[in-house]
Amino acid sequence: MAPPLKSSARRLPRESILGIDPGSLVTGWGLVESEGHQLRYQSHGIIGISPSLSLAERLSHIYRGLHEIIERYQPTAVSLEKVFFSRNAQSALKLGQARGVALLAAAEHQIGVSEYSAAEIKVAVAGYGRATKEQVQKMVRALLCVRGAMRADAADALAAAICHIHLRTIQPPVIQSLNGRVKKTSWRDCLELAVKR
Repeated sequence: MAPPLKSSARRLPRESILGIDPGSLVTGWGLVESEGHQLRYQSHGIIGISPSLSLAERLSHIYRGLHEIIERYQPTAVSLEKVFFSRNAQSALKLGQARGVALLAAAEHQIGVSEYSAAEIKVAVAGYGRATKEQVQKMVRALLCVRGAMRADAADALAAAICHIHLRTIQPPVIQSLNGRVKKTSWRDCLELAVKR
């Protein structure tokens, strides 16, 4: 009797990714587990903050909330949307401070952080770099088999987690082309080409 064939495929480790959509008034969060190429929904929610609080109090509230989520779910990685440039300097500054708190919470728990552009996240989830928030929400619910209403902030956080998993686990071996010239590339290259279309 012939011995069983050994698979040369690399077994991908199980990971639990915490996606975060930082905001000074509402911070969305979502957890997605991956095992191989399978996505499994874990949980999602928002950290809502009263606008009557000072900025320092709001940032403290975000930090404590993220600390509790990390302690409860023990994610293996954190995924965030990259900083974007805004015409409103005040809004950009507050967003940057909320992001800093998220980065601090991850660093204090010694969890690696990956950042992706909004277009990369949209392509990974919806297949189109200019997808609307509604399209992203719809695809997040479909990919994770989540029913019912979902806040945009939480959907964006789950989308960031899904993007991280796709970029880490899916490596298309051959791309016949998005532009006619690419034959072999990484998933990130595929996303960048799709965004440019």
